Amino acid sequence: MATLRLADSTAIREAAFLLRAGGLVAFPTETVYGLGANALDPTAVARIFVAKGRPNANPLIVHVADRGQLPALVRDWPALADRLADAFWPGPLTLIVAKSAIVPDVVTGGGATVALRIPSHPVALELLREAGVPVAAPSANRSGELSPTTAEHVLRSLGDKVDLILDGGPCPGGLESTVVDVTGAVPRLLRPGLIGVEELERICGKLEVGVKAGGSLSSNVTNPFPGSLEPLMSPGMLTRHYAPRTAVELAATAQESAFLANLYRTAGLRVAEYALPSDAKVAAANLYVDLHLLDDGSHDRIIVTLPEAIATEPWRAVYDRLTRASAEE
Repeated sequence: MATLRLADSTAIREAAFLLRAGGLVAFPTETVYGLGANALDPTAVARIFVAKGRPNANPLIVHVADRGQLPALVRDWPALADRLADAFWPGPLTLIVAKSAIVPDVVTGGGATVALRIPSHPVALELLREAGVPVAAPSANRSGELSPTTAEHVLRSLGDKVDLILDGGPCPGGLESTVVDVTGAVPRLLRPGLIGVEELERICGKLEVGVKAGGSLSSNVTNPFPGSLEPLMSPGMLTRHYAPRTAVELAATAQESAFLANLYRTAGLRVAEYALPSDAKVAAANLYVDLHLLDDGSHDRIIVTLPEAIATEPWRAVYDRLTRASAEE
């Protein structure tokens, strides 16, 4: 099994050495735990894809300690990127910009752009500063499965495929970063996250918004966030993603959930009913934690009851994760 260490200064120095030497290190961020490798070492980055079973065309986010590292990584850094970085970095915002030749194609899925962010978690920042290299880091779990928000989640998912896991406690945000493409005339939201559309538009003006999500509600409720954008310019755009091993179904009301649960139990299935809390931030922080607990092999199906306010903007990121988790293979 992978070595799991409390994220003190000694362990962080060891993790930084491993990153420089081509190793894989799992570490906490304010969103979820990441699986990191030196972003400028194609062999090390390729180990991420092998460890996760991740499709090669699915790009990675590159984490940096400060904006001084950006000129080497980008071909063009628009003024809008500066404004968004001023407002939200360090923090859970990823910006898509044109990459420089130094960024290996394996990081970007062969694309011409690179995803960048500066995390705000103190362990992540200390690790990045100590390593002195940009770190490519998707979520530290098997591809397509639930993202990890604790070190134990990482250990269960990836086992001995990681050289070192830094245990920095539970991730406070609970969902992945917001991803915005700033390469065009109008910025585009590629993945909803902890920073919402209204917050972004206060800085960047009108934002092109779209969600490419599979799955559907079991009732006649339709996707409250319609629209689509081409996939794979950003991580987190696969139709089925963030999914427990246990099948997930969404219910629009508690009555619908109870009806479905009774139907499945009559058929001999073991069913867990999970009602989202009414506060969107609380729901985001606890979604993966709760789904990990329910995904313990004792259920055949998880029915998630959506709140009445699911069609409102604060719920965009949670709805995105749930529709992908409930999408069919």
